[in-house]
Amino acid sequence: MFLPLSKREFLGSRFNPRPGMVRALIYFDHNATSPLCAAARDAWLTACERFPANPASPHRLGARAETALENARQSAAEFLECSPLDIVWTSGATEANNALFHHIALDASAEVWVSAIEHPSVLEAARRSCHSRLKIIPVTHNGVVDLDWIESNLKRSRPSLIAVMAANNETGVVQPWKEILALCCKYDVPFACDAAQWIGKLPARGLGQCDFVTGCAHKFGGPVGIGFMKVPPQFKPFIVGGGQEDGRRAGTQNVAGTLAMMAAWQLRERQLASGETKQRESWRDAFIADVQRVLPEFEVLGANAPRLWNTVSALMPAMEDCRRRWVVRLDKSGFAVSTGSACASGKEKPSHVVTAMGLSSEGDRMLRFSSGWETSRDDWHALAAAVISVTHAQGFPTSLTP
Repeated sequence: MFLPLSKREFLGSRFNPRPGMVRALIYFDHNATSPLCAAARDAWLTACERFPANPASPHRLGARAETALENARQSAAEFLECSPLDIVWTSGATEANNALFHHIALDASAEVWVSAIEHPSVLEAARRSCHSRLKIIPVTHNGVVDLDWIESNLKRSRPSLIAVMAANNETGVVQPWKEILALCCKYDVPFACDAAQWIGKLPARGLGQCDFVTGCAHKFGGPVGIGFMKVPPQFKPFIVGGGQEDGRRAGTQNVAGTLAMMAAWQLRERQLASGETKQRESWRDAFIADVQRVLPEFEVLGANAPRLWNTVSALMPAMEDCRRRWVVRLDKSGFAVSTGSACASGKEKPSHVVTAMGLSSEGDRMLRFSSGWETSRDDWHALAAAVISVTHAQGFPTSLTP
């Protein structure tokens, strides 16, 4: 029988199983999901005990739960610098992004502009809701949204919405959302920003100036299944069947999940205020330098653009067989990483992000390494050694090859 990992075993950068289970893995896939941090876990357990009631219930226990939710709403609004009345709790960023485009598409003539590198929950929601009224914003070779394209097109027409993420989940490239927001204000166009990869890695202040913002807890150490959206009061609900969230999102609110998310968010904002990211960025850059000294073919995507301190996406030497892809080899070496390609039935499908950057023929060689706040310098150093070891084991040419 599988037993859940203890608190000590689960938290941190390593998954340390009990004897007889699989070997320990050092975790480098935080951009997919960051393991639950201790602050969030404790907040969740406490909330389950203190606030067991439905926040909509009229009794005192219900009122206490509602008060806890409103206090959390106030905290989120302070981080984003917006009104707490703008915050709506959701099950995550995917729901929030779908709700956003459902709201926009209620205007049958609405045209939306969406960047080519958005998360699928943005791109697919926009395609489904807006169909032929969707225009794709191109990006540069470094994976940065083309500001000149946006301004040039705004001079000729006004969409109902422009949607650009704050930071890309695959490459870590930071997008010029503040500059895009300024252009949208200049031309009186609503702006939506998917901040799922930004929040918890960079300060959230100022994001609340965007007309719409979406985010989720599990990207920064909160639980899976809870998120938020910043929307205007007149927002039309995607999920109906109740009057919760001022009629903007039906369904019983997840009090424990919300409080756990806010505990993780508060922790990350404190860490960001301490200035730790510069040191952590240096660990990331040392990893790149260590690998490139041995493997010059290790090409970092977006290398000349600002990137999140925790993310490295790189093109690796090609493997012959999907089953022997880099992510599998590194997994066997004790490291959990991810690939930008989806492997199914032996066929590789290039990442839409890599394709948008003009590297469609290289997409099957992309590997992503993404650390968390609990990742150490030694973890990065060990990862570099593992990549180099796999390189030698596969017989790839290196700078050390005779």
